[in-house]
Amino acid sequence: MSEPKPPTPTTPTPEDSYEGWLFKWTNYIKGYQRRWFVLSNGLLSYYRSQAEMGHTCRGTINLATANIAVEDSCNFVISNGGAQTYHLKANSEIERQRWITALELAKAKAVSMQEESDDSGDEFCVVVPVSGQGGGSDISEVQSTLRTLSSKVEDLTTCNDLIVKHGSALQRSLSELEGLRVGTDMGEKIRQVTERATLFRITSNAMINSCRDFLSIAQSNSKRWQKALHTERDQRIRLEETLEQLAKQHNHLERAFRGATVLPSSLSNPNLNIKSGVSVKGDASDEDDDNEFFDAMEDPTGFITVPADPKYHRRSGSNVSGLSSEMGMDDQSFDELSLASNSESLPPVELEPVRQRRTRIPDKPNYYLNLWSIMKNCIGKELSKIPMPVNFNEPLSMLQRLSEDLEYHELLDKAAKCHNSLEQMCYVAAFTVSSYSTTVHRTGKPFNPLLGETFELDRIKESGYRSLCEQVSHHPPAAAHHAFSEKGWTLRQEITLASKFRGKYLSIMPLGSIQCIFDKSNNHYSWKKVTTTVHNIIVGKLWIDQSGEIDVVNHTTGDRCHLKFAPYSYFSRDVPRKVTGVVTDKDGKAHYVLSGTWDEKMEFSRIMQSSKGENGTEGKQRTVYQTLKPKEIWRKNPLPEGAENMYFFSSLALTLNEPEEGVAPTDSRRRPDQRLMEEGHWDEANAEKQRLEEKQRSTRRERERDAAKAATTPEEAHAHDTSTTSEVSDETDAEDSPPLTPVACKFLLHFHPMFSELTKNPDIMLSFQISPILFCFFFFFSFAPYGPSVPPYPSVHPDNYQALWFEKIHDPVSGETLHVYKGGYWEAKEQGDWELCPDIF
Repeated sequence: MSEPKPPTPTTPTPEDSYEGWLFKWTNYIKGYQRRWFVLSNGLLSYYRSQAEMGHTCRGTINLATANIAVEDSCNFVISNGGAQTYHLKANSEIERQRWITALELAKAKAVSMQEESDDSGDEFCVVVPVSGQGGGSDISEVQSTLRTLSSKVEDLTTCNDLIVKHGSALQRSLSELEGLRVGTDMGEKIRQVTERATLFRITSNAMINSCRDFLSIAQSNSKRWQKALHTERDQRIRLEETLEQLAKQHNHLERAFRGATVLPSSLSNPNLNIKSGVSVKGDASDEDDDNEFFDAMEDPTGFITVPADPKYHRRSGSNVSGLSSEMGMDDQSFDELSLASNSESLPPVELEPVRQRRTRIPDKPNYYLNLWSIMKNCIGKELSKIPMPVNFNEPLSMLQRLSEDLEYHELLDKAAKCHNSLEQMCYVAAFTVSSYSTTVHRTGKPFNPLLGETFELDRIKESGYRSLCEQVSHHPPAAAHHAFSEKGWTLRQEITLASKFRGKYLSIMPLGSIQCIFDKSNNHYSWKKVTTTVHNIIVGKLWIDQSGEIDVVNHTTGDRCHLKFAPYSYFSRDVPRKVTGVVTDKDGKAHYVLSGTWDEKMEFSRIMQSSKGENGTEGKQRTVYQTLKPKEIWRKNPLPEGAENMYFFSSLALTLNEPEEGVAPTDSRRRPDQRLMEEGHWDEANAEKQRLEEKQRSTRRERERDAAKAATTPEEAHAHDTSTTSEVSDETDAEDSPPLTPVACKFLLHFHPMFSELTKNPDIMLSFQISPILFCFFFFFSFAPYGPSVPPYPSVHPDNYQALWFEKIHDPVSGETLHVYKGGYWEAKEQGDWELCPDIF
């Protein structure tokens, strides 16, 4: 069957449309597929066939923002900046050129129409009266002019219709007159033509007069409107500059206020009055900025949000429930009440200067990695004792990474002030999402903490909270975290990591739970973390994704928030790193909808009405929520300048490893290999890291010997003394790994050409962006069983290590067993008594 020939671009249809068959690239399996494309009104749409044009559109791209590129004689590409890209192919070069010409013309027309609409929008925005006594007269004058112009436009429209009508009748009469013969009917026809010509002349004169009047009115008012336009633009520029100055002053005063201790009640600080005045304007501007509605959620979330009826907005203004979705003034009132109560209740104290934290660390050096030297040092060692070099680390420990969860502690501060548990749930849910914002660019692995290692984060003066982490177990590795705030909340968690290598990516599953308890309401929340996936482990650039579901549960009230982290998909039209959630009460009724991304911001909206919608792609019925305008609840802080050279650390992360006096001798800041890596001495850091791991193994063997001495029979003690206990290195979890023998290395180098070539020429590996150590370990674990191995000797007596600052309990509220802080650390710090701390460094 021959294909229909599309119209040429030089002779477009009256609607300036263009259509025809093209081949569109789909995927590597199906390749190019034949599709019917339609170009109309600046939009390029495609269908599987012409029959689908009436009901199913497979895709549409706006040419106003699109880029058109020619690849070869028949292929061309249309892209709008990455979200949509069409790879198209025509049957011939002539047909491709026709399409290119039509697309360029349509794009030019779409761009010009968009500019005209923007200009017209700006012009209509200037009809704002100048404040003063003459404002009312200006409004009435403008309205009168607009009514006059509207009436003239209506007259022009009527005249145009009459001209078309009378002109057609006159044309018909003239045609009939030409076809008549000379006779008796000639006089009658001439009379009809004369009458219609007279009507046409009268109508034309009326249209000319209306056009003249319209033009004179427009010219008389154009200069005055242009002057008003310039005046309004100047006022807007001055207003924006004033708001920017006020915002800077507000931020400066807020930082100064947070950094200072409570002022004496007898003193009056004018800066506080300025702060309170500025904060009102700041909240109002925030409400204006947050009125943008988030895009409707698609099918994978299981529900759709639409704007609620305006009656709900009117009703919410008089609602007495303390709705925090319109919370700008509520937060301010809370701050003022808190400030007033503190200034009245606390005794006056002297101001103490707040410590200035560092804002930079040494830039990350670009060290060359010698793969062959690493392999050579691994010959004859057990895989469990092969150290992972610091080249793939970042100069922070896992305990410090846990403490980074408190970067957005303000969310918990606001949650502690909420009287409504459902509103409080929104803040807690936003806090759970915010803890992932620092991971989007952080592909470096943190240092595995040594057993007994601790990390304190004392921000009691700046932010009102203290945090303590301790490595409470090494097999499996587990860290306990406890933080408490003067604002009325306590956070505790115990995290154990489990990982699975799946060829192209590595999945990291955090085990354990996080709990948050609020003192005022006694609400007890708990949740778990989602799965972290590190992609392109072997080849390519490393990138991180978060996926899975979180259930934040309030065990006191039964409220629940179900959060869904959508995994990244190349074929998805959804926003990357998207997070959606619904807050429900104990009866399952939905009250709030949360939406956003885990690397940028989160918004929440109150649900006014819900109904069942149509079925989704999987056949499940979706729920449609009518919501109020969303309110921004959290936004990621921008990274400091030069963060790409400082391991993409946030402002808080830059201060975590800053040396401090008075910390425990087991604190991560005192870890020598981590300190050497931060200062750029990576070779010394590798040697120090290997020394610390060997020291940890020796310490564990001593503990097991002590446990063996307490055995009931001498045979058990003798059996333990003759056993060999292997300690897992920084990267592995198996204690029965066989050694990497020279036979295994020979097998790798001679029987695997790719691996042999990589070891001879590491530049090839760098050109393909291959992760060398992970690639090396992948083959170690694959081929090591071919060499001789020593059978493992299991430990007779387990390592019954007891944490120093934490104790393991069963939580009756959540029903979980975890390590909780038992006290004593901060008292020991005040006294400077660290006798209980072991020597781990």
